[in-house]
Amino acid sequence: MRRRKHWGWGYEDDAWSAEQLRAAAPGLEQHLRIAGGEVEHAVALDQVVLPAPRVAPPARLEPICSSDVHSRASHAWGKSYADVVRGFRGRFDFPPDVVARPRGERDVEAVLEWAAGANVAVIPYGGGTSVTGGVQCEVPARFDGTVSLDLGAMDRVLQIDEVSQAACIQAGAIGPVLEQQLRALDLTLHFYPQSFELSTLGGWLATRAGGHVATVETHIDDLVESLRAVTPSGAWQSRRLPGSGAGISPDRMLLGSEGILGVITEAWVRVRPRPQAHSLAAVRFGEFSDGIDALRAIAQSGLRPSNCRLIDSEEARMTGAADGTDALLVLGFEGPLQAQAPVGELLDRALLLCAQAGGEWDDGAVRRPRWEEDKSAGDAVGAWRAAFFRAPYLRDAFVAMGILSETFETAITWERFAALHSAVSAAAMDEIGPGGRITCRISHVYSDGPAPYFTVLAPARRGQELEQWAQIKQAATNALLAAGGTITHHHGVGRDHRRWYDRQRPEPFAAALQAAKRAIDPAGLLNPGVLIDSA
Repeated sequence: MRRRKHWGWGYEDDAWSAEQLRAAAPGLEQHLRIAGGEVEHAVALDQVVLPAPRVAPPARLEPICSSDVHSRASHAWGKSYADVVRGFRGRFDFPPDVVARPRGERDVEAVLEWAAGANVAVIPYGGGTSVTGGVQCEVPARFDGTVSLDLGAMDRVLQIDEVSQAACIQAGAIGPVLEQQLRALDLTLHFYPQSFELSTLGGWLATRAGGHVATVETHIDDLVESLRAVTPSGAWQSRRLPGSGAGISPDRMLLGSEGILGVITEAWVRVRPRPQAHSLAAVRFGEFSDGIDALRAIAQSGLRPSNCRLIDSEEARMTGAADGTDALLVLGFEGPLQAQAPVGELLDRALLLCAQAGGEWDDGAVRRPRWEEDKSAGDAVGAWRAAFFRAPYLRDAFVAMGILSETFETAITWERFAALHSAVSAAAMDEIGPGGRITCRISHVYSDGPAPYFTVLAPARRGQELEQWAQIKQAATNALLAAGGTITHHHGVGRDHRRWYDRQRPEPFAAALQAAKRAIDPAGLLNPGVLIDSA
C-alpha cells in the first residue's frame, strides 16, 4: 500500500526529490516573482524522535492500533502551512499515543469504550487535511493520553438507491475511492473540494466543507439525507428524509460539529447521474471590480452555473491561466447529454451578463464531455484547474524553498465586499511587507454575496515561519471580522480559529452547545478544545 508522507501533502512516492527541487527552484521563484532561499530538506522519518507512548490499547484492540513512528508522526498535524513547516522541521509537539484504524462501527465503539475507561482523548482524523488545527492531538493536561481515530478502512459505498438517487457511504471514504464505486452505476456525489484526493466524506460532513460547485449546492450540507454517528452515550442516527420540519435537525447539529458530538460513521447522501454535457468559458475583466459586478448579476439571475470563479489578475498569472493583465472569470455549466443545447444556451445568457459588465473573451464556450476527466490544460480554464489541484503539492516545495504560502477565506454580503477586500488586503500587506503579495479569488457565489478566498505569498523568515504567519493571519483575520465577514466559509474552525469563532458565535448558542456536549460526551473525550471548552 502507498504510504502518506509523514510531514506534508500526499504520498511518499509522489514527493519531489532533492535534485528535482533544486532544479525547479529558480524557475518557480522567477514565475512567482518571489525570492526564496537555499533549498532545504525535510527531516527524514528515521531522524524523527517522538516521546514514548503514554498509553497502550488493550489486547482486543491491538489488531487495529499502531504506535510506530510513522503512524504517530503522520497523524500529529493537519495540512496548514504551520503544520507543514513543523513537520518539515521534524517538530511533532503533540503526537498521538495511539493511532486506531477501526474496520467497522463496532471497532469505533470499542475504541470509545476503552478511551473512556483509560481517560484518553479521542481525535477523529478524517483524511488529515484540516488547515485549521482540527486534527492535532493538543489536549488538556487532565487526559492521560490521546488516540487518533482514522476511519480510512471504512471506505465502502454500502447501498445505492437508484430510485431516489441516494447512496449510503461509510465516512472514511476518500474522494477518489467514493467516486470510483459510484461510477459503476454512472453516478456521482459531484463534490470536489481542493483536498478531494485525500479528504473523506466524514471530514467533509464534520467541517461543513465546500465543494467545487460554485453556486447553489456549494456545501456538503446540501447533499445530506441522514447521518449516523457513534458517541460515548450511544449511536446517533437521523431518519432518512428529503426534508423535515420536525424541530431542530439532528443532521444540522452533527454537520460542522468537528468531532465533538460524535464520530460520524456513515451517511445517506444525494447522488446524481454523471454530467456529460459541459460548456465553459474564460472571461477577462480589466478591473476586478467589474468582474464582481458580473458575478453578482449571474448569481442573482437564476442561471445556476456549476463554475463561477473570479480570479484576480495576479493569481491568474501565477496559475498560468492569463498574463496578469486582467482578472479572469472561470464560468461553466453542465448537465446530462440530452441537455447539451440548453447547457450551451445558459452559457450564452451568462456571457451576455459578463459583456454588460465589461467582460471580454476570445473563443467563447468550449464543450467537454466530462470535466473531471479532461486532461487537456491548453486553455485558461484547464491551466487554472490543474494549478488548483496541484497547489497542496507545490506548497510543500515552497516550504523547502523558503517561500511562505498560505490561504484563508470568508463570506460577506455583496454591498460590504469592496470594503472587506480593501481592509483585509491592506492589513495583510502591512505584515507581509516588501517582496510579498496577497491575491484574491471568489470561490463560491450566492444571490446575496460572495466567498472571497485569499492567498498570501512572501519570502519566509527561516526559523521564524510560524511567528511570521501568525502575525499576518492575526492582522488579516481581525480586519475580516471587523468588516462583517465570517471566520470561515468552508475550512472549518479547529483550534486555529477558536478565538475568532468565540467572537462570532452568540453566547447563548455557546451555552447550548456546551450542554449538548455534556449530554453526549460527559467526560469530554471527543476532540477537546475544538468549538467549545468542556469540563
